[in-house]
Amino acid sequence: MNKYIVVNQPEKWNFSIENITVISSQEYLTNPTFSLLKKARIFNLCKDYSYQSKGYYVSLLAEARGHSAIPTVKNIVDLKTLKLVRIVSDEFEDVIQQSLKNIKSREFTLSIYFGQNVAQKYKELSGLFYKHFQVPFLRVKFNYNTKWNIQSIKAISESEIPEEHLESVHEFANQYFSKKRYDTPKLAKSDFDLAILVNPNDPAPPSNAKALKKFIDIAEKMNIYAEIIEPKDLSRLSSFDALFIRQSTEVNNEAYAFARKAQQEGIAIIDYPDAILKCCNKVYMAEALNNANIATPKTIIVHKDNRNQVLKEVGLPCVLKAPDSTFSFGVKKAKTEEEYNILVNEMLKESDLIIAQEFCPSDYDWRIGIIDDKPFYACKYYMAKGHWQIYNWKAKKKNDQDGDADCLPIEDVPKKVLDMALKSARLIGKGLYGIDIKVVNNKPMVIEINDNPNIDFGVEDLHYGDAVYTEILTAFKNRLV
Repeated sequence: MNKYIVVNQPEKWNFSIENITVISSQEYLTNPTFSLLKKARIFNLCKDYSYQSKGYYVSLLAEARGHSAIPTVKNIVDLKTLKLVRIVSDEFEDVIQQSLKNIKSREFTLSIYFGQNVAQKYKELSGLFYKHFQVPFLRVKFNYNTKWNIQSIKAISESEIPEEHLESVHEFANQYFSKKRYDTPKLAKSDFDLAILVNPNDPAPPSNAKALKKFIDIAEKMNIYAEIIEPKDLSRLSSFDALFIRQSTEVNNEAYAFARKAQQEGIAIIDYPDAILKCCNKVYMAEALNNANIATPKTIIVHKDNRNQVLKEVGLPCVLKAPDSTFSFGVKKAKTEEEYNILVNEMLKESDLIIAQEFCPSDYDWRIGIIDDKPFYACKYYMAKGHWQIYNWKAKKKNDQDGDADCLPIEDVPKKVLDMALKSARLIGKGLYGIDIKVVNNKPMVIEINDNPNIDFGVEDLHYGDAVYTEILTAFKNRLV
């Protein structure tokens, strides 16, 4: 397997490592050679892993390309949530207290390089942090108030390593990169009370009130205790055996924190943190669908270096998408070159990469609901009145904000649409997905893979009724066996 160290400025990389190529983040993100590479291990040592930075996208696109990334996007996002850091560190609380017991000051900084510290006495503690976060360069700050507590934890760049540590870091690097295995923590299984996460302030909730009541009623018939919980209830999650996320999912909101805590504690879950990370980012999905040879509207990943060539490929009008746009929020249509330039300027201020797609008008989109590789409902979603999307949030009347929907039996779905939906869902793995597909000139194209699709009473359940709810609850039971 080819191994690459990805850094912002290769010319400033100070370590000589055998059999590993050092490349820039820009090259990895934009050079088509790496997009087509079948097997690779990517060591992401970018100086910044913040959301939608180059460092973030290196790990995200590595996963889309089927490359093994260290750190993973999940590791990167976990570091940003101190609650999750504390949940993880609670598991080795005794090691923290024992390792730091002889320190006289009330503050201490632990620098972790490839899972090690320059002082041998902190080897076990450094290894535990690395095991959970898999970030090559970590800095953990502790303070003391009756006991040692984590004050902050962050990834650092090579430039932040003190000069007196460099010799040790060089040794650690050679030990690290010579390994053949890079293990990551595994998901455990559990057993059976169900929490349904709902945000009462959600502008576009994935289930309406009647659907939530259906879930609770049918769960009771299946001997599952189900309870609605809210974002403020994170501390209660450990008392449940399963978590069903029924609020809008984004990398930076509570849903991801709940999903990660559930995964960390072995709680059965729909949907998984990996699914949230992947489906919520249009850049990842564009690359993953392309690599799987699944048809989509003509799609270009836009960055500052290629923005002027994009319109030659996709034409006008074109659709521009923020990487983490959901429910049509953050999706814009540029009718003219001037509009395109204005929108791209705005969007590239928020993210280093965005998506441009050719405009493919249609009267409706197919939505195929899939649970654990099985299709279990099918809908046609029609465009909002006088609009080019299913949702029109600017409509003056609430009833005009979304279009009508028809629910049909699975056997009425064209075979090529159904096959494409199943193939697309398999890219993400087991879970609950809604695959949106347009058919233009008899050619199906995937528009979106939704990790948290709508299950609304009177829409998605209109044909199969209670069976829609039963299928999802059965999937939880199967996870708890």
